[in-house]
Amino acid sequence: MSNHLLESLVKLSREFGREDRGWAILGEGNTSVMGESGSFYVKASGSCLGLAGPSDFTEVDLNQALQCVDKPSLTDAEVQDALEAIKVDPEAKRPSVETFVHAVCLSLGDCKWVGHGHPESVLSILCSQSGAEPYLEHIFPDAIVVCGRNFAVVPYIDPGFKLAHGVREALVDFKEKYGKAPKIIFLENHGPFILGQSDVDVINTMQMLDKWSKVILANQLFGGCNYLAANESDRIENRLDEAYRRKRLLEQKP
Repeated sequence: MSNHLLESLVKLSREFGREDRGWAILGEGNTSVMGESGSFYVKASGSCLGLAGPSDFTEVDLNQALQCVDKPSLTDAEVQDALEAIKVDPEAKRPSVETFVHAVCLSLGDCKWVGHGHPESVLSILCSQSGAEPYLEHIFPDAIVVCGRNFAVVPYIDPGFKLAHGVREALVDFKEKYGKAPKIIFLENHGPFILGQSDVDVINTMQMLDKWSKVILANQLFGGCNYLAANESDRIENRLDEAYRRKRLLEQKP
């Protein structure tokens, strides 16, 4: 796989895991990028995103990972064996437990880059009694431009192999309904998965999601959110000038 892709993934991961952002601390979160030869790089288990170097990412065979996901069930021991077996380099570190979720996102999510974190602002909502419901309507235009109009939601599922099944089902259902993949998958009681077209796209989307979440939380002090009408949100999603602005944002550096 291209060294340039790995270098870009390292840079993205350090930005994603910056301590001041609060999106992922300690060994939380993971990132991945799709390669050009049927493999992808994903963060190694236990590595810290904010301090990550090239050796903290493991190249994984995408088809082998998807073949594992196709199995109806695996024991914990079988999952560990599978994570070792799908490595391109047998001597590389064991990939993240969420590697199977990344494989599903990269194959079905119409994306090349994936970022998964546990931002406090987002978890404050996803871990509440409301779950992902506050995100299903919009409160300001920029969230629609950057994060998208609609989102996939997955109720809490055991992380890793079982979660990959849930994410696969959610992506298939979403694409059948909307004709495209979402930019965000909300995992209730867990955190968001960002599906990006570039490293910049992943950072932009999580940054806006963090802001959006903080505004939702602050709104609770003033009577709750004043949601936009559905037709107004649809209008923002489909405006030509907003499509142009969305394209320009992807050209910026993270």
